[in-house]
Amino acid sequence: MQRLTRREVSALLGAGLLAPLAAQARATDAKDTRDASSEDHNAQTHVIDIRRATFEPGTLTIKAGDHITWVNHDIAPHTATEMEGEWDTGALKRGETGTLTFDTEGTHAYYCVFHPHMTGKIIVTA
Repeated sequence: MQRLTRREVSALLGAGLLAPLAAQARATDAKDTRDASSEDHNAQTHVIDIRRATFEPGTLTIKAGDHITWVNHDIAPHTATEMEGEWDTGALKRGETGTLTFDTEGTHAYYCVFHPHMTGKIIVTA
């Protein structure tokens, strides 16, 4: 599968062409990278609130296999999109949520496609 750049993702979102793909990605991302380490603990769900065009908390440390739910409290739509396009919540309108599971250790920087100044970081540990 070909990766899209941030500019290409922004253009497609603006044209409304990624919405069906984003919904499909939300449904499948949780299963795509599952490994044995994620089965070693009881997975927790963490919440990142989107308020006043910021991600709260801006940096979150979780364990492999944990879930993160982004909740948009703003009037404007937002996304949580990995900087290289590895994962994306899709466009979240006010009151909507997007949940992803992180199975692999590492640091994931992300941003909002609509508001690139909005950034956050996920740190996944073993």
